[in-house]
Amino acid sequence: MLSGFTLALCLVLGVALDMALGEAKHWHPLVGFGRYAGMIERVTNHPASTRWRGAVAWILAVIPIVIAIQSALLLATYLSTWLAPVLHGVLLYVCLGLRSLRDHNLPIQQTLDAGDLSTARQLTSRIVSRDTADADEAGLAKASVESLLENGCDAVFGTLFWFILFGGAGAVLYRLVNTLDAMWGYRTPKWIRFGCVAARADDVLGWIPARLTAITYALLGHTRRALNCWRIQAPAWPSPNAGPVMSAGAGALGIILGGSARYDGVDELRPVLGSGTPVVVADITRAWRLVLYGALLWCGIVILGTIFLSGVLYA
Repeated sequence: MLSGFTLALCLVLGVALDMALGEAKHWHPLVGFGRYAGMIERVTNHPASTRWRGAVAWILAVIPIVIAIQSALLLATYLSTWLAPVLHGVLLYVCLGLRSLRDHNLPIQQTLDAGDLSTARQLTSRIVSRDTADADEAGLAKASVESLLENGCDAVFGTLFWFILFGGAGAVLYRLVNTLDAMWGYRTPKWIRFGCVAARADDVLGWIPARLTAITYALLGHTRRALNCWRIQAPAWPSPNAGPVMSAGAGALGIILGGSARYDGVDELRPVLGSGTPVVVADITRAWRLVLYGALLWCGIVILGTIFLSGVLYA
């Protein structure tokens, strides 16, 4: 666990690297982990797979990597006073997806503003699982905003939360669990048993970060409306963590999310989230800024908290 100015320094380093460099174009560690997890799944997942088999696969995918990283961080601590903080900051950079959210979503707004609906559909299909081939401008904008708000928790605030608690190893643990949920946590015949542990682990590790994310969105937007939307609408959303995040985010922005969306050729009517006006293209930037300002707020709180505690301890 990091403490004091070291935590603040590593946090700033990781966020600064992410915003300056963005995600690695080649050989991204999380992509490599996905291939590793896929190899484990192909060996262990069979038609008659049980939850226990899924649990063993989850342990094999996650625990050895986390132990290895924590061991490397401990070794770095003994070797040098500066090596370990740098490694913590680099690990946060690898796990953080703040700039990635911008780089994947703002081009959608730019192509929509230019009237290029075909390219906007292609770009949107890369970040959401719903069908986008026939989506109109409003549908694409809504999909992008929903992705920004939900992934703001997964790729940014959840990562920051576990980093603040347990340093680089905590951030890695959270992102590995989050990645396995995205790969295995489906309610289809192939995954319903095997992916149960992956889905539940993600729900557990994301429970507190999701509610802190919802509070962050509320503080930076229309607070009362965001909190009311969270209280009233979140219980109806299928995901226990996405519900608070998206309802509070929509309420903070004063827009309406949810409703109809097409998955695998079938229209699904989802609960309505938020309150206000239908989503327009410009709301993509507003949602991105909500996530960005939230991340800066978290960094500011950690820095000010460190300064305050240092003043109290040395007064």
